[in-house]
Amino acid sequence: MKHSFPVKIKDVQKETESCISISFDINDELKDLFQYKPGQYITIIKNINGIDFHRSYSLCSSPFENEWRVAIKKIEGGVFSSYANDHFKIGDLIEIMPPDGKFTSNINKLNTKAYLFIASGSGITPILSLIKSILLIEKNSQVTLIYGNQKSDTIIFKNTLLALKNKYLRQFQVHFILSQEDQDEELFNGRINADKIIKFNNKIFFPDQLDEVFICGPEEMILSVKEALISCGINEHKIHFELFGAPVLNLNKLIPQESTGQVSKINLKIDGRTLSFVLPFGTQSILDAALNKNANLPYACKGGVCCTCKAKLIDGEVSMNVNYGLEPDEIANGYILTCQSYPKTTEINIDFDQ
Repeated sequence: MKHSFPVKIKDVQKETESCISISFDINDELKDLFQYKPGQYITIIKNINGIDFHRSYSLCSSPFENEWRVAIKKIEGGVFSSYANDHFKIGDLIEIMPPDGKFTSNINKLNTKAYLFIASGSGITPILSLIKSILLIEKNSQVTLIYGNQKSDTIIFKNTLLALKNKYLRQFQVHFILSQEDQDEELFNGRINADKIIKFNNKIFFPDQLDEVFICGPEEMILSVKEALISCGINEHKIHFELFGAPVLNLNKLIPQESTGQVSKINLKIDGRTLSFVLPFGTQSILDAALNKNANLPYACKGGVCCTCKAKLIDGEVSMNVNYGLEPDEIANGYILTCQSYPKTTEINIDFDQ
């Protein structure tokens, strides 16, 4: 199981009125453990008023910069994001878990590729990491970014992106799409959706030339953009996406969890030790039940997105309400998201150490 480590905040930057970026002071002893690929995330753990908050944030820095930096956008009603924006300062001690995530690319100096990146709001963070890394390493690759925001003053990393555009004039194009502020060219006004992508086809990007496409933002945007790209002739296997924000759940698709009076004995292996407890069918996810038993388990989003709570199902059966993170081969090999898993059999054996 992955563990968290105490680190100090090294730097705090105000990116927009409602967004900060912070970097971490990773000492030499931890640097190997905290090596990361462009596009990966870390999980931050912070106790606020006696409650431990676990939140995953994508690294917006490039591993080639020898920096670990994330952006935290203040969300209305968000306890952690509000606290971070209002109170985080240089020298603060927080807990973080090592980098993870599959929203990445095999960057190689020999590559000659055409990349298309599509982001909305804070979805720029993993994409910025990828773009920086590609421009630094792949001198013969082309990068196009389509980035949606409400207004020009809400564009996270606007100056960084413009600086990259000026530095890599022949390699990098960036197009800002604004939904609440008019721009001279009507094509760049509005929201990023299927209609907008179809209008960009063969103007901003050329499907037959693209090698990889990365999309990051809210679920609704991702799904509509992905379908539009496929309709434009882009092979689905070239399209990668990562969900930001809470998924929009279709209650009709959720697996019903009805209490039947039956109970399941849950056996969790963690760091070589086994925690056992009884969980009535249809009451709580396995993760929530274990946390209520004071188990020290890895988790972050609790929405089936980040995979921090991933574990291997050794024996028994579970039902998963939603899965936005596990790949088909991981499911085939027995991995589950414990935040979304409910027992279906009277005994369940789960291993967090595999």
